Amino acid sequence: MKWLSFFRTIQAKVIIIYVLLILIAMQLIGVYFVSAMKNSLTSNFTKDLQERAELMSVLAAKTLGGENDTEEDPYESLRVMVNNLFNLNGAEIQVLDPTGRVLTTSLPSHADYVNTKNTQTVVSRALQGIQDNEEYIIDDDNIRKKVVAKPVMYNEKIVGAIYIVASMSELYSTMQRINNIFISGILLALGLTAVLGVILSHTITHPIKELTKHARAVADGRFTEKTPVFGSDEIGQLSQAFNYMTSRLREALSQNEEEKEKLASILTNMSDGVIATDEAGRVILMNRRAGEMLGVEGEELAGHDIVSLLGLEESESEALALSEGHDSKLLEIVPHEGSEPFMMRVTFTPIHRREIGITGTIAVLQDVTEQEKLEASRREFVANVSHELRTPLTTIKSYTEALEDGALEDKQMGPRFVGVIQNETGRMIRLVTDLLHLSRLDSKEASLHKEPTDIVEMLEDVEDRFSFQMKQKHIRTIIEVKPGVSTAMLDRDGIDQVLDNLISNALKYTPDGGTITMDASITEEGMLSLSVKDTGIGIPKKDLDRIFERFYRVDKARTRNLGGTGLGLSIAREIVRAHGGFITLHSELEKGTTVTFTLPLDYEGRALT
Repeated sequence: MKWLSFFRTIQAKVIIIYVLLILIAMQLIGVYFVSAMKNSLTSNFTKDLQERAELMSVLAAKTLGGENDTEEDPYESLRVMVNNLFNLNGAEIQVLDPTGRVLTTSLPSHADYVNTKNTQTVVSRALQGIQDNEEYIIDDDNIRKKVVAKPVMYNEKIVGAIYIVASMSELYSTMQRINNIFISGILLALGLTAVLGVILSHTITHPIKELTKHARAVADGRFTEKTPVFGSDEIGQLSQAFNYMTSRLREALSQNEEEKEKLASILTNMSDGVIATDEAGRVILMNRRAGEMLGVEGEELAGHDIVSLLGLEESESEALALSEGHDSKLLEIVPHEGSEPFMMRVTFTPIHRREIGITGTIAVLQDVTEQEKLEASRREFVANVSHELRTPLTTIKSYTEALEDGALEDKQMGPRFVGVIQNETGRMIRLVTDLLHLSRLDSKEASLHKEPTDIVEMLEDVEDRFSFQMKQKHIRTIIEVKPGVSTAMLDRDGIDQVLDNLISNALKYTPDGGTITMDASITEEGMLSLSVKDTGIGIPKKDLDRIFERFYRVDKARTRNLGGTGLGLSIAREIVRAHGGFITLHSELEKGTTVTFTLPLDYEGRALT
């Protein structure tokens, strides 16, 4: 298995390619070389035989033509010539007469061929005067031989023939040795090629392996490692490009992580809740604020349907799914059983992806409870102001018309109607004055003017201002100043207005013979505490939370008859807040009411808010 995996590598493929290329090249060269060598050796061998046969025919021409200058036997001279002058290894030379009879042979073993007729085709052709006569034969011993026959001419007459047959064993042995040498050379070349292929392929595959290793490191998130550059070739350029890509990828991922952390931090610390869903409406992401608003943990919402989570109707969910833009719904949510409901505005924004369409939805949850309360308060405030102004204006208009119709001439009714008009006008003036005062407080246009104030003296002055009304109702006034209370840095006019409002309310709602107590003390936190306590009719418990709201009255008809505008406690609260303090009210029906406000003793003065 390991070997199979090795043969799938680039290194093995490069080695195999190089070896095959060398093998094919050597085979082509070998075939051409061996073929050319064989043809050359065979041609030279044949040419040598032809030359020998030609020379022999010239030397034997005179003897066979009957011309002999010596007394020796002519056939003996031919035998000596054949044996000594033309001795060839593995070859036989025969001299033939015009009839093809063997006159002499160079092989002693073939002496019995003498005086026998040679019937070879080449011999017959040579005796016919044909010069080029040759052929290949294979003898009984399976030895390949070359046969050459030449005519012997004397005075343009054929007087015989030369017959040469030579073994080609030595030539083929030479060819075999050449083949063996060539095969050895091929094997050696293949071995060297394999070694060089390993070395060369290593120079190619090693950088690739390094690139692969570092690519895995990058895939595992290790961007600090760099691929070594082994040269300036294409692989070296690839390594440089890979390192550059890694650095850019590291920067991109770093920026992505940074943006992701920023987004996560923004989502976590947003005052609005955010819920992300997929195309099917299942929750995939939710920030902490959304969990708090819905009363669940973020992990609990994963995979939940946002429609059921927010309590939407099926028709609304279908409309949201088809919506291409922003859509918002005002919902009333109860986070936990028994808890107070709150108003929540949910804004849905579809998530678009190019070439796909809508792939999800972003829902932004905003707690608009306070906004709705403020809006309701604003509407109620406008309605109250309109109502408070309309009543005296209607009265003034009706009494003015009555005066115009002749009531002015009536000595009893005229002054009475004028007095009503003056009272209603004064009431409107007080209302408008209080509204302007509140407006200045809300717009921070008013400022505190601090001065050292004697607390005891301030309380006694308040008592003096209301002494006449208190005597009329037989109400007893008590001033209690605890030890440690002396002076404080206060806006005297503002605090006087607060105390006057509280004492005025206490006088209105305390029956004859009651008691009003003004108390001054120092709290454990080192702040000045002033309170006004009465023994009046008290305030119902259901009205305590709204008692400081503008134009709010416990008994509207009775309060209006007593001349109140419904703004006194609101103004008092804003003045106390401007001093950096707070005001509280405790009351029980038929037992009385206690209003306490606390101020810092070391207050240095600031703009009213």
